[in-house]
Amino acid sequence: MLVRRLPRDLWVLSVVVVWIALGAGTDHGAGIWRQRLVGLITWVLLIALLRGENRRVRAQVAVVIVFATMVEYTASPLLGFYTYRLHNVPSYVPPGHGMVYLAALCIGRSWLAGRYRKVLTLGALAACGTWAAWGMTLAPRQDMLGAIMFLFLARFILIGRQPTVYAGAFIICTYLELVGTNAGAWAWAQHGPGGYVSQGNPPSGIPGGYCFFDAAGMYLAPTVLNAFERLPALLPWRPAMELAPVELGLEHDAG
Repeated sequence: MLVRRLPRDLWVLSVVVVWIALGAGTDHGAGIWRQRLVGLITWVLLIALLRGENRRVRAQVAVVIVFATMVEYTASPLLGFYTYRLHNVPSYVPPGHGMVYLAALCIGRSWLAGRYRKVLTLGALAACGTWAAWGMTLAPRQDMLGAIMFLFLARFILIGRQPTVYAGAFIICTYLELVGTNAGAWAWAQHGPGGYVSQGNPPSGIPGGYCFFDAAGMYLAPTVLNAFERLPALLPWRPAMELAPVELGLEHDAG
């Protein structure tokens, strides 16, 4: 099963990696309408990628998008942890979170992750831990938030249900943050709200924050699916829809 899944996982991951770079480059110096075009294309790409996934994965992506979008509007315009170039939450951000989660999932469920599980998970912890230590000690801009978020990442990888997915989140989210901040699509403030916690640009352990989105998707997806399965029973037109095939069948038999 993992062997058959490998080509698709790598293909999806490649699409996400390329689009992050292209999207960030297209957004650079763009006005609101070009930014909205990037958002539209991101939605189209995400929907196309999800066509090859099962209902559970689609539900997970939907939960991640909703949860992450709420956090975005709270963390950026309201609290000012970071600021997007046009001082908004760009239209590509919600579907972008869906694509990032899907990429992390592809890394975590791939044959390579299954075979080199310890290398992937311990390597992610070592890389992020080294980055966080550098941010707290030697970096020209101190990064306390990164060290705090690294602890969350370590928690998810060490005792979470899907450690390889969380390690995948570290890889793809680190890439996203480095590309986005270097392209000027967004910038992290030097300090969080209140000025107590220093922040890198980007914070080293910020993938630990993304892991909360991933966990929300994996844990809440079954609830979302159950809710949708029960929804037709509450719709007043459901009986008529169910009777139609029976009536047509009876007419066919009578003819």
